[in-house]
Amino acid sequence: MLVKTYSSNLYGISSTKITIEVNLGTGINFYMVGLPDNSVRESHQRIKSAFKNNGLRFPGREITINMAPADIKKEGTVFDLPIAIGILSVSKQLNDKKLKDYLMIGELSLDGSIQFCQGVLPRTIQAKKDGFKGIIVPKANYHEASLVQNIQVIPASNIREVIHFLNVGKFTKIKSHKIPIIRKKTTLDFKDVQGQFQVKRAFEIAASGGHNLILVGPPGAGKSMMAKRMPDILPQLSLDEALETSSLYSISQKVNYDGHLIHQRPFRKPHHSISDVALVGGGGTPKPGEISLAHNGVLFLDELPEYKRNALEVLRQPLEDEVVTISRANFSIEYPANFMLLAAMNPCPCGYLNHPKKRCSCSNYQVQRYLSKVSGPLLDRIDIQIEVPPVSFSELSSNKNQESSFAIRERVNATREIQHKRFKNKKLNRNNSTMNKSELKRFCTLTKESSDLIEMAMNKLSLSARAYDKILKVARTIADMDSEVNIKQHHIAEAIQYRSLDKINHYLA
Repeated sequence: MLVKTYSSNLYGISSTKITIEVNLGTGINFYMVGLPDNSVRESHQRIKSAFKNNGLRFPGREITINMAPADIKKEGTVFDLPIAIGILSVSKQLNDKKLKDYLMIGELSLDGSIQFCQGVLPRTIQAKKDGFKGIIVPKANYHEASLVQNIQVIPASNIREVIHFLNVGKFTKIKSHKIPIIRKKTTLDFKDVQGQFQVKRAFEIAASGGHNLILVGPPGAGKSMMAKRMPDILPQLSLDEALETSSLYSISQKVNYDGHLIHQRPFRKPHHSISDVALVGGGGTPKPGEISLAHNGVLFLDELPEYKRNALEVLRQPLEDEVVTISRANFSIEYPANFMLLAAMNPCPCGYLNHPKKRCSCSNYQVQRYLSKVSGPLLDRIDIQIEVPPVSFSELSSNKNQESSFAIRERVNATREIQHKRFKNKKLNRNNSTMNKSELKRFCTLTKESSDLIEMAMNKLSLSARAYDKILKVARTIADMDSEVNIKQHHIAEAIQYRSLDKINHYLA
């Protein structure tokens, strides 16, 4: 006799339906085929113990379990539950009429309880796409699975509850969380930052156009303080973005994801000792790295030159393609990586180059060597490079009210709406920073005066073609902030000002 149950295998941020076929034959052997890994093979002992401790009968006959499609490696302990239910069904210990309508995931303990597992959200999304009526999940994963609408979610704390549902159709209902996304209040606000009006302006431009940003300044100037406030001036996550971000956190082993919908844009700040694998993602079973965990949010690299060169260089491809591709001998996995790169660094090893009060102790050679730790191709991919001056005493002691993050965010949302209309036939998260060559020609036409100005800057600072594109994109955002259809000369002039490292490197050369 043959019985089929259904589960899923993670493949990057998505999952694949796995059909589990359980067949009883003559003999006493236990066979499992279909490329299961060791953790799947070990399910045999967990299931036998769970049956014994719950008064269930483990068939004393030959059991063959096939997991299809057979060419995909099956990994993880989430197959315990569907395998166990298949064995119970084929041995006539439960009603099998509902098996075709429900996908099942869950690791079994020896006492039959069903343990929390990772990746429930993307599995539930895929179950809905595959047309399943519902999904049976561990009780601890219920809130995560219930984020997906229009699919029945059955929570179960032990195997007995699953059997009861399949036989009777009843289960213990749990109140699920509401889906609407509400931005949580944060204690980090730009109104706490004294002075630095030009730098705040650069932050607003970066947020408005989705531009990458690097801050160059001495210690104590407020670089990290302002960087931490960037997520709060970015637009609210859409529901699709929130689900995608939550799915990444669900499959990651680096973060303690609690199953709730992620409301805030991610802010990831990896230490400068991080390896290139931890940054980009990988491992024997590829998992998302920091740049994917920053998807739809901000990746902040403080003290940029202190990072390993290899780690920095792996950023180049994701910054262009907005995805990370992790390749292995037999397969490759893609993780989304549409993040804003926000970096900070000192202008020199001692940190006081061009400081108005403190003398720099570095030679030109030391400064050049320090700056060369960040490659030119990587700097080319950073749209806005701005110097952060030290804050004066008069600014620190001023009682003048500073502009709040809310006020800045309102303007950012208005500018993003202009871009949304511009790219209305494109994907929803398009912005000025993602324009291609044809779009630059279409949306960034220049007057002769503007063209002459940018030509002079390119010749004087020896800028690359990519830097030219970045200037146009930033100028387009500045024009949008001014509600201007055409890019004016002063928009180009301001965009050129945001190439600080290009200027420093030019004058040191």
